[in-house]
Amino acid sequence: MRGEHAAYRVTVVCWGNICRSPMGEFMLREAFDEADLGDRVVVDSAGTSTDELGRPMDRRTTATLRRHGVTDTGFAAKRARQFRADSFDDSELVLAADHVHDEILRRRARDEDDVAKVRLLRSFDPVAAAAGTLGMEDPWYGDDDDFDVTYGEIAAALPGIVAHVRSELDALGE
Repeated sequence: MRGEHAAYRVTVVCWGNICRSPMGEFMLREAFDEADLGDRVVVDSAGTSTDELGRPMDRRTTATLRRHGVTDTGFAAKRARQFRADSFDDSELVLAADHVHDEILRRRARDEDDVAKVRLLRSFDPVAAAAGTLGMEDPWYGDDDDFDVTYGEIAAALPGIVAHVRSELDALGE
């Protein structure tokens, strides 16, 4: 499952890697640190498109993270990158922001092992899962309120993601 990685790796994926996925990346880093898993889990993010390659996070993403007190562990250094088929080699869990990203990731998967790594991020939120509202709207088209909605959707999934990864690590005896 983990190959040669020293840590369990989680990648959050959206369209351009400037709004939803980097927000998830920094929020998950903090959640894993708070769960005493920060030294065992590496989190990054990527986009399915090439639209924003090399660009920094959207200023509204950074503002939202700061407004909610998320620790700055490299906001300014984050640059958009693309998730390609070979990116599956660097991840044990790939969290898609929305259904379209889930579909794209599954098409890019090279085999069933790659497919098994893909989950919708909100599938870890029991309320969203029960309601069948697993997609996450792109806040890029909105305002600060839309970015706060995205923040809340990610925050609701964090406990489930942390529990899942902890379970995976325990199963590996790590």
